[in-house]
Parts: sequence; C-alpha cells; structure tokens
Amino acid sequence: MSEIIQVKHLSKTFGTNEVLKDINFSVSEGEVISIIGSSGSGKSTLLRCVNLLEDPTGGEINYRGDNVLARKYNPTKYRSHIGMVFQSFNLFNNLDVLGNCTVGPVKVLGKSKAETEALALKHLEQVGMKAYINARPSQLSGGQQQRVAIARALTMQPDVMLFDEPTSALDPEMVGEVLKVMRDLANSGLTMIIVTHEMEFARDVSDRIVFMDKGVIAEEGTPQEIFSNPKEERTKEFLTRFLKG
Repeated sequence: MSEIIQVKHLSKTFGTNEVLKDINFSVSEGEVISIIGSSGSGKSTLLRCVNLLEDPTGGEINYRGDNVLARKYNPTKYRSHIGMVFQSFNLFNNLDVLGNCTVGPVKVLGKSKAETEALALKHLEQVGMKAYINARPSQLSGGQQQRVAIARALTMQPDVMLFDEPTSALDPEMVGEVLKVMRDLANSGLTMIIVTHEMEFARDVSDRIVFMDKGVIAEEGTPQEIFSNPKEERTKEFLTRFLKG
C-alpha cells in the first residue's frame, strides 16, 4: 500500500500554548486510522492541520511525496483531495440537499453539473438520503444532516476522508445511523482518519489506533494492541476511565 499522507515533526502553537508537539505518522491507501484521547489532547487540531484549516507552526505534511507546506504548493489543490466531515455538519442552509453536494465539484473542481449531479445522487443513495434531495438542511434531523455532509465530501472524490468527531453533536439515537454509514465506507476500502469518542466503533473498523495525550502521540498500534494490551500507563488510564464511563 502506498503512503498518501506523511506527517513529520508537526507542531502547532497558539500563543504560548503548544498544542501539538513533534507529531509523526503516516496514512496508507485504504487504511482506517482512529485518533482517540481526552478532550484537549490535540486530536481535532491535528486533523485541522492535516487539512490546512490550521497553519502548522513547524514540521512537514507530505501528500503523495510533496510537502504541502512548501510555498510553491497550492493549498486549494491539496484540499480538493482531502474530504472533511465536521462535528457541526456545516451545510449551506440556503441550498437544498442536492445543491449542497454539487456546489463544490462544480465551482472548485470545474466539473459539469450533469456529471456532478449523477455522482451526488449515487453518494446520497449510499448514505440513505436520496429521497431528500429537495429538502433544506433545516428540515432534516442532525443524523440526516451529517449523512448529507458525508455524501457532500464523497462527491468531491477525495483520496482521504477526515472525520472530526462526526457523532458528538448528535442525539444518542442518531449516532448509530451515522456510524453505520462510516462502517460501510471503511469496508469499501476508503482511506479514513477519524477523531472519535466511540471506542467500540474505533476498535471494530480501524486498522490502526493513535492515542494522543497532551499534544503528543503517546501510543499507536492495532486495535487489539491498544484495547487489549496497551503499553503506556496513560493509555491504560484513559481506556479504564473511558470504558467505565
């Protein structure tokens, strides 16, 4: 499997607060990586740096061998290869479901409307939202909005999908419908990096688990290694606390 993204010595500082410290990891084609850890450990900041929504303070992010932080590199071009699903859906309220899914490929990628609509309908069907193409976001439940957000990201045909705690803003009964869509995507071979508090989901779908603590990667390994036999005391404490809670 070829590496798509390689993060080297990444750091991020807000004022005097060092949120990420010397982060190193890579993502290979078809790999599903879940990033876990306590709130404030740097998980979401790491994801936002990978997508260049935050400017890293130092280090490198390589996409297929090119450093995307180099001045000559076009960040918009890079972002078009990286899909992002946020906690809070971020749908355009003035557009219907189909419009939300087609606006990016048409305006950013220059794709034809007919080609994009066909692709959007395929992905809306994939997430169970094809019947709602004319609905506005305000007419949908949180779980439905998040499924549309996933279809919108997929319609950009990204190499990698980033999920930033995609179920944390949902009512408990809606969490399952979004996790099912993500399980199906993982099974389809899509490359995914997921920041999540859903431990059972992370254990079941991931090829690799990254545990972050206080801005560093404290431990990483297979789900079996991390959940059944963690080496670091910090990982053990987190999992004990989390699984009890």
